[in-house]
Amino acid sequence: MEKTAHVGMADLVVVSAPAKMITLGLGSCIGLVIFDTTAKVAGMAHIMLPDSRGAKTVEKVGKFADTAVPTLIDEMTKKGASKSRMKAKMAGGAQMFALPNSSNDFLSVGARNIKETTAMLSKEGIPLIASDTGGNKGRTVEFSTETWTLAIKTLGKGQTEI
Repeated sequence: MEKTAHVGMADLVVVSAPAKMITLGLGSCIGLVIFDTTAKVAGMAHIMLPDSRGAKTVEKVGKFADTAVPTLIDEMTKKGASKSRMKAKMAGGAQMFALPNSSNDFLSVGARNIKETTAMLSKEGIPLIASDTGGNKGRTVEFSTETWTLAIKTLGKGQTEI
C-alpha cells in the first residue's frame, strides 16, 4: 500500500516506493517531480518563485527553482537514486491574474517559474520528459511511484496524466 506524503508550499519531499506525493493549489507555482525508476526513489517540490537571488535568507529550499532542483537531486542521491537515471515531470506555472497593458515580465511569475525550473533541470542534466504548464487555471498534482505518472487536476478541465 502506498503511503502518502503531502508537499506544502515551498516544501520538498523525497520518498521511496511504494508512495505517492500530493501538492495542492498550484497557480503560478510549479509542482516538480524528479524520479529514478530503478532505485524506486522520487522527490517533489512546490516551487513558488524562480530564484533566490533577492532573498535575504533561504529558510525553505523548496521555495525557489534554483535551490529546489539541486536539493532534490542531493536528497534523492542519499536514498540511492542515481543522477544519470533521473527524469523529471512538472505542472503549474499558470498566469493567475490578467495583466492589462503590462510589458513587465517581472509580474509573469508563472512563466518565469517555468523558464527557471526548465533551465535548472537542463543545467543539472535531468531530462524533462513531460509537462503541463501555463494557462490560467490552478492545478493539484499527485505522483505515484507505482505507476510513475503525474496526475494533474486542473480547475474546470478535469484530470489528465503525464
